[in-house]
Formats: sequence, C-alpha cells, structure tokens
Amino acid sequence: MQQNSDVEYVVGSQEMEASLPQVRALRPFSEPAVAFLEDLSRRCMRDAAARAYPDVVTFGFWCRRAALAKRQAMYDDLDWRLGRGVTFHVAPSNVAVNFAYSCAAALLAGNASIVRLPSKDFPQVKILCRLWRDALTEYPELQAFFLFVRYGHLDEVNARYSLLADTRVVWGGDETIRQFRRYPLQPRANEILFADRFSLAILDAEGYLACEDKDAVAQDFYNDTYLSDQQACTSPHLVVWRGRETDRARKEFWRRLHEKVSKSYELMPVQVVDKLDALLRLGAEQAAHQVKMHDTLIMRAEVAQLSERLADVRTGSGFFVEYVAKNLLELRPVLGTATQTISYFGCSADEILAAVQTMCPRGGDRIVPIGKTLDFSLFWDGYDLIRSMSRRIGVL
Repeated sequence: MQQNSDVEYVVGSQEMEASLPQVRALRPFSEPAVAFLEDLSRRCMRDAAARAYPDVVTFGFWCRRAALAKRQAMYDDLDWRLGRGVTFHVAPSNVAVNFAYSCAAALLAGNASIVRLPSKDFPQVKILCRLWRDALTEYPELQAFFLFVRYGHLDEVNARYSLLADTRVVWGGDETIRQFRRYPLQPRANEILFADRFSLAILDAEGYLACEDKDAVAQDFYNDTYLSDQQACTSPHLVVWRGRETDRARKEFWRRLHEKVSKSYELMPVQVVDKLDALLRLGAEQAAHQVKMHDTLIMRAEVAQLSERLADVRTGSGFFVEYVAKNLLELRPVLGTATQTISYFGCSADEILAAVQTMCPRGGDRIVPIGKTLDFSLFWDGYDLIRSMSRRIGVL
C-alpha cells in the first residue's frame, strides 16, 4: 500500500495512475475480465474473513462465471462494442460493497477503473481490497486496470481524476453530485449519476395470507430495510397494501416483522427521536395517524392519500408510511423522478409493470420481489451500465 501527501493507494500505485491514459480498452465480457472475476468470486466465498460478511459472499456469488454468462446473454451487440477507457467511481459512504459492484461492471464493459473508496472504515472494504490485490497477482495483464484510492475532500484530486475519466460514476447522492459537477470532464466523457432515491413495497393481502412461510417474508423484508437502516436507495419507506383482507394481513405481517426485529436489531435513542421527528413532519403536511405498536422498533404512519411529498418525509431505522390502495393506478403521485425500486409480494411483476406503463410516470426504475431489493443488476436506476460504459462502433 502506497501513500503520498494527498492520496492513499489501497490497490495500485502512483506509477499505475500515471499510466492510466495508455491503458487499452477491452471488449465487453472479455475472457480476461470474466476469468479475473471468477477467481475473485472463489476467494470471496472461501476466505474465512470474507465469509463472516454476507454482503461480501453475495458479491462473490454475483461474480460467478455462470452468472456472468447469463448477463452476457442479455446483449446482442457486443461484437460491435469496446470499453470507453477509464471509469472514475465515487463510491457511496453508506454501502460497504457498492464500489466492488461498480468496478466489476466497468471491467465487464471493458474499462480500467479509478475507485474512490468509502470514507467510512468498513471491514468489508479492507477484505475486498485484500482479495482484489491477491487475485491480481494471477492476472498481471489486468494490474493496470485497478486504482483504488482513499483521500479527503480535496478539490484538486477530484478534478485530477475527473479529467482522467472517460466515464464518471457518482453514487453519493444529490449533494455529492452537485459537488462533482463542479469538476470538468473531458469533452467526450460521459457521466452516470445515482441521486438520492425513494423506494416502496407493494403487498397483496390475500397473497400474503396464503403464504405458508410468513417468517421468510419477514426475514426478506428485514434484509431489505433494517440491514441498512433504510439508508440504501433500494430500501422501502412506503408500504402499500391492497386486497379485501388488508387489516388481517397487516396485523400478521407487522407482528412477525417485530419478532424478527426484536431479536436482531438494536435501536438507539437518537434513532427514536429521528423517527418521531419524521412522524410529526408527516402529520404537519397531510392527514396521517400513527398505527399503535408495542414499542418504537417499528414506527408506522398510515396516510389517507399518496403524495409526491412522501419522498421528502422519510428517515430510517424502521419508520414506514402505510397506504391501503384499491388499485395500483393510485401509485401515480409517488412515482416521481426520485422513486427507484418497487418491491412486491403476493402479486406479479407483470401486473405492476403494466400499471407503470399505463401511468407513464417519470420514476420507478426497478420492479423486484421483496428480499431482492439489494441484489445488484447491470440495469440500475434506469441505466444500462454495460452500454453506458462502452461505445458502439458503427459498421456499414
């Protein structure tokens, strides 16, 4: 590991940084890229320290050769594509392994990467960087493709890496996007921006009540929400119910979730204050009432109607807005540009997609089952990452 006065080089070196403009682009899903990720996958799933962190193991599972082959099969124009060159990734501070997915997607698109690692000292980041360095010893032809760095809020370093990039990927949210837009890019460089997002869940009452393993549903919803304190852009803050037996389904769903949360989650006093603040702000803006629970591990606020302002009145740590809908077309007010993931249980993705296509909203970029909201995809926030980070050669 190398460090100068400005930058700590966690993977790669200052000399490798200087050579980045000369790194050649690869074809998407090139064999060296797939072989490297397959090697990294094995290390993530076998390393003792890595296996202690489910998100690291999940990343390893995502990188399996068989999984990558399925993703490759989704594209029919790869023979006419090459990577754009160098991708500069600004990783979010609240999701430990996001940087690894972003970098893997860039490699699959045919690019070298500069990764600004999260400022928070996640153990998962240390483990993944170690495994990355170890895997690179077997692939010397790819060593120049990875520069993982850590540094403070330094304008000159942000500007330097931005000018090196053919694609800049910013995961940090609205404020980070505003900051990085101050740093110019090359004239032909493009940008992929992941802003602050709002997500929701749809549950069909009859579908839920018919489910034999309701504890599994509670576990899946817990994974989508409490594992990240609802800070992940994919975590639902709004829960929409539909059906004839919503009262019975809601009572059962929240009871089982509370059992799971009480065993697995530690709530701090400051988090309770934040949830009470969100409840009061919501009540000041529209008709809402708190649904009584045993304690503050789960805080529920039922609203009489949906509003686009719900995306702004949210917190984390188990604060949920609830709405009972007669049909899915009532979702239109909350499907603004800020809305990302629609998760579901008891109904079908095709049904939700049909409703979204009927409403033609400006938001709602993902439709996934409850329990799958954190699963990374090469189609994210409306971007096709492979096509966005590669260029197509026109041939007549």
